[in-house]
Amino acid sequence: MKLKSLLSIFTPIQLLQASFFTLLTLSLTLHAVLSFTPTLLNPHLLLLSQHKALLFSFLYCIILTLLAYLCTRPRPVYLLNYSCFKPDHDRKCSYEVCEYFVRRSKRFSEVSENFMRGIYLKSGLGNEAYAPPFIFQTDYEARLRSAVQEAEEGMITAVDSLLSKTNVPISMIDTVIVTCGMFTPSPSLASLLVNHYKLGDSVKSYNLSGMGCSSGAAAVDLAARLLRSGGKTAGYALVVVTESISLNWYFGDDRSMLVTNCIFRVGCAAALMTNDGARRRDAKLELLHSLRTHHGADDSAYAAAYQAEDTHGNVGVALKKDLIRVAGEGLRSHIKKLAPRVLPVVQMVNYGYRAVMGALKKDGKPHVPDFTTAFEHMCVHTGGKAVIETVGRLMRLSDDLTEPARMCLHRFGNTSSSLVFYELAYFEAKNRVKKGDRVWMLAFGTGFKVCSLVWKSLQDSCMDADNPWMDCIHRYPVKAW
Repeated sequence: MKLKSLLSIFTPIQLLQASFFTLLTLSLTLHAVLSFTPTLLNPHLLLLSQHKALLFSFLYCIILTLLAYLCTRPRPVYLLNYSCFKPDHDRKCSYEVCEYFVRRSKRFSEVSENFMRGIYLKSGLGNEAYAPPFIFQTDYEARLRSAVQEAEEGMITAVDSLLSKTNVPISMIDTVIVTCGMFTPSPSLASLLVNHYKLGDSVKSYNLSGMGCSSGAAAVDLAARLLRSGGKTAGYALVVVTESISLNWYFGDDRSMLVTNCIFRVGCAAALMTNDGARRRDAKLELLHSLRTHHGADDSAYAAAYQAEDTHGNVGVALKKDLIRVAGEGLRSHIKKLAPRVLPVVQMVNYGYRAVMGALKKDGKPHVPDFTTAFEHMCVHTGGKAVIETVGRLMRLSDDLTEPARMCLHRFGNTSSSLVFYELAYFEAKNRVKKGDRVWMLAFGTGFKVCSLVWKSLQDSCMDADNPWMDCIHRYPVKAW
């Protein structure tokens, strides 16, 4: 640990100079030792004295190899801490609240009302997920100010909580990444945070949109790449993951678009990442691997979740019936690339053997590696009940492994890209994560994309004061969802 912190201070040129100085010192010392009269040498030293050139060449290669490794290895990236936004109690959106809002708006036919009722009752959502402000106002029509209010409440509350936990001065943050799939105001949400916290004029800001529920993992991947490309300079990246419900409530009768009204709810998460080796002791997680696969070249995958107008001009996001199949195929392709990076050698050999035997027997049943040998905890994408069940079936996961995803859907609904952080908070509320454990975050997004983050826990989990599960974790897991 101390060696890594010391090496992070020096530039590659300084390391090169130090290496040559060390090599020169070793060479002179060894030459002096081997220059003694042979009578003072034991047989082994006598043998070495006769092969000075070979020995010096060997030492030179070792020093250069060590130098190359130190200069080219990726710098570790840490998740210092994170916070999840939890709205006030008066924003809870129960089944009764939803039904009252739908009827009061008088914008839906009776057939559509019955359809949404059926979807909601079998969606897996409980009665404590949160809705945006306009749902509870007398004017049911969502407007820009409602969307801005929703964004500000979630982002600023989460960031304030995060900064208070990490004790990192706001002036030290040099990168801000905000992701929100469906709300892209001008100036951007990233600029909103820069303005609110009065960040310096050298801050780098990125605003991601249109990436769906995978954008949280994609934003973390982007932050890690930026931190690693910064050389030996220590930096801090603020990642804010949110979504907007206000301007994306669908008022129409297209069934494929009505589903979003039933499952998407309010949520936001903020995470602070750094490449400062001196903060390793304070960090929660270290990022080991990140992988993003994009399947948008396939027409059916591209159109599986698609924003469009219905026949009456109402804008909504259509979730096609083909979405579950697309998600399954995308996951299969994704884990084929992820497996060699994370699975133990024994599992890879077993997987290769079974794949060959299956091809010879032509049974058509693909073998699924046991990913429980690679990870102790899994944050599976909480896109909906059908998505969770599909992932569990394809990867042969038990109910215990999909429990956090199912309970997160029940308590908070589909909060889109911030879901994986609410699941991580569930693990911490249950005190399940121990130092050295590996955590896999898996998310799907429109496009169609699949994203993975693989973390290593640097400390035992504990219940933070702002954990969104604090007041209800004793009730979970629920038996029926």
